[in-house]
Amino acid sequence: MEIDMTYQQAIGFIHDRLRLGSKLGLDTIGELLRRLGNPQNKLKFIHVAGTNGKGTTSAFIANILMASGYKTGMYVSPFVRSFTERIQVDGAEIPEEALARHTAAIVAVSDDNCCPTEFEVVTAIGFLHFLETGCDFVVLEVGLGGRFDATNIIPPPRVCVITSISIDHTELLGDTVEQIAFEKCGIIKKGCAVAVYPDNSEAAMTIIDAAVQANHATMKVGDKNAVRVIRADIGGTVFDYVGERYEIVMLGAHQVYNAVTAIEAAKLLGLDLRIAEGLKNTRFGGRLEIVSQKPMIVIDGAHNYSGVSALKSAILDYFPGKKPILVMGMLRDKEYEKCIAEIAPMASLFVATEPDNPRAIGAAELEGYARKYAPHTAAIADRQAAVDYAKAAAANDDVIFVCGSLYLIGGIRYI
Repeated sequence: MEIDMTYQQAIGFIHDRLRLGSKLGLDTIGELLRRLGNPQNKLKFIHVAGTNGKGTTSAFIANILMASGYKTGMYVSPFVRSFTERIQVDGAEIPEEALARHTAAIVAVSDDNCCPTEFEVVTAIGFLHFLETGCDFVVLEVGLGGRFDATNIIPPPRVCVITSISIDHTELLGDTVEQIAFEKCGIIKKGCAVAVYPDNSEAAMTIIDAAVQANHATMKVGDKNAVRVIRADIGGTVFDYVGERYEIVMLGAHQVYNAVTAIEAAKLLGLDLRIAEGLKNTRFGGRLEIVSQKPMIVIDGAHNYSGVSALKSAILDYFPGKKPILVMGMLRDKEYEKCIAEIAPMASLFVATEPDNPRAIGAAELEGYARKYAPHTAAIADRQAAVDYAKAAAANDDVIFVCGSLYLIGGIRYI
């Protein structure tokens, strides 16, 4: 049965699946893909799991492959500016027509016995698009966890990547680093190569090492002691690593470690790759991204304690002596109290707002926590109004940071 859909109808169908929530497990995605001809089995993957840095590390790897002449798919979530960002080929977002057509194919094979969630639908769309466009490689970011994430339906990848692991999604993945690392390491398949972030905790590394041993895999951990930063400012970072010089425009010390992880993943592919060129070409929205100069506005999807700590370090490194204006909105299932306690004392003004997500914590409630730490606070539920309020309050040399969730920073006019 053939179905015609417009892009708006497709997006409506996809968003309607959000009512099904997140269902960890591979049965439904496996059946859906079987009905679609198992497109994932005809593709070659680099699979990326972790708590923080998955998206940026995926972008680094994808850009390395693109710079080296390989047609490269990239699957990431969530998006910052447009839904189609989630599925890209050679840096181009999936066309609206293709997304609608692939969604129609999924609707045609779905029924009461195969009722996929939003993430399962989007994952299947990605596989169909990557196969149709003839991708040489697909860099595939895990959605949640790893072991039972829909992306883990793929055959053994060319390389598995484990980025920074910390506490997040405790209601689904466990409340210790060890439990969370175990779920992330579920992407490690028999005999595959594994690249690992250079600054994980000993607790996480113990679990990663055990998973590698159990699967007779090979592992390369980035060496943070081999990193020498030559220059770091708001224009980017130049660093040496294992005898080679690299430059990235992504800001933050943690992005150097993400780049190192991508370097090791690229080397494990065993190909002649233009690594330095790929890293230098990488832009990835919503990660310490400067979106306005007057006043200076920086957006960052710091959505958990580890991310907020990295943001705090970046503010101290790149804007020393500044008392930033913070516009912050968070999801209720994050460690919002701990995050506010970490970063709110830095702020000259803290504006609490709400991300575009049903799991958002209310602005007034968020402000109630911030009031303990920041000298001046405001609660403005509408995120555009919150940013406009911060801009009106800013002096010429103030820096505004919009942070707390990727669901917050997209869809706002900053200029």
